[in-house]
This record gives sequence, C-alpha cells and structure tokens, in this order.
Amino acid sequence: MDWGPIYLTLKLAFATTFILLLVGIPLGNWLSRTTSWWKPLVETLVSMPLVLPPTVLGFYFLIAFGPEQFLGGWIDKWFGVKLVFSFPGLVLASVIYSLPFMVQPIHSGLSSLPNSLLEASELMGKSKWKTLLKVGLPNIKPSLLTGIILSFAHTVGEFGVVLMIGGSIPNKTRVASIAIYEEVEALNYTTAHTYSLLLLVLAFGVLLSVYLINGGYLKRFWK
Repeated sequence: MDWGPIYLTLKLAFATTFILLLVGIPLGNWLSRTTSWWKPLVETLVSMPLVLPPTVLGFYFLIAFGPEQFLGGWIDKWFGVKLVFSFPGLVLASVIYSLPFMVQPIHSGLSSLPNSLLEASELMGKSKWKTLLKVGLPNIKPSLLTGIILSFAHTVGEFGVVLMIGGSIPNKTRVASIAIYEEVEALNYTTAHTYSLLLLVLAFGVLLSVYLINGGYLKRFWK
C-alpha cells in the first residue's frame, strides 16, 4: 500500500488546523465581544461552508485562483505560488471550508464567560489581547480543544473540495479520501478497505476525544 496519501492527509490536516487556530482565536474573540452591525454578516460568511456543497466552494475557488484569472495570476507572479492543483491551494481551501469548526466553538466558549471576568482584567491594566491570552483562552480550554479536534477531523474527511482544487497528483494533492475513491474505481477493494479503516479509526478517536473533553471525563480521570 502507498502510504503517501495518508502522510499527505495528515500534513494537510495539521497545516490547516494550525492556520485555523491563528485565524479562529481573534475572529471568535471579535464575534463574542462586538456589537457591530457587521457581526451577522461575518457570522453568516463563516458558517456558509456548513450548508454549501463542497463542489460549490471548489468551483469558485477555481474561478478566483486559476492561473488565467487576475487574482491567481497575481499571486503566481509576485509570490511564485500556484494555488490550483497544488498543496498550498489545498491548505487555503481547507482553511475556508473548515473555518466554522474552529470559530464557532471558540466564539461559543468566549461568549459564555462572564463579562466581569474580562473587564476586571482590563481594569487591572491588561490589554484586550493579553486579557484574551491570559484570562479568556485558559477558561475555555474544552471549547478550544473541541475546535482544534473538529477542524483536524473535518480536514481529514474532505473530498469534494480537495478533488475540485487539487485533483489527484501523487505525493502532491492525492489525499486519502481521493485515494479511496480511485481504488474503488479500479476495483482494488483491499487497498480501499485499508485506507478506509485507517480513517475510520482516526475519526472514531477524534470524536471520542471531543466527547471525553466536553463531558469532563478527562478531568475525573486525572483527579
């Protein structure tokens, strides 16, 4: 069996989750504290991947970042990065597609914190950013871990988006979900079963972790 798709899938999931963490924390914090008229629009845009077919997102990604398009050509010219049928393109598309799985748990966790807790930190001279890092995030560890785990798992299971944007280039864009589809088409059921079983075990472990964290079972075990 070729382990390349498994390695590439995990590489994509780790890269996507890391970037989502950097984007999701400030965005989730802003959504939890703002009263701006822009908030409903931003919440809608963040949640769109939950209801849009992956192929729709993949199609518009191709339209926007194709090498013959203005934006795609500009990125290629100035940064030397081709986003269509490339690993960087898979990462960018995965970040957009998995964005709600990171932002929503963080937003929910920060919204549940008492305002007095954050305000007390700011009254003591801490900046909003330090308040978030020192007070906000430590008090929403379950929500933060849930966002990380769900974002990772969702990226591992992607199919439509990665197929539209990356195709199936070995050691470049051929992730496990694409490999399973191709092995079934080629009637290589043994290999397809192996890939599927690995993803099944991974998905089970990830979801079990979420429920253990949210149910407080890990705290009971550590005590």
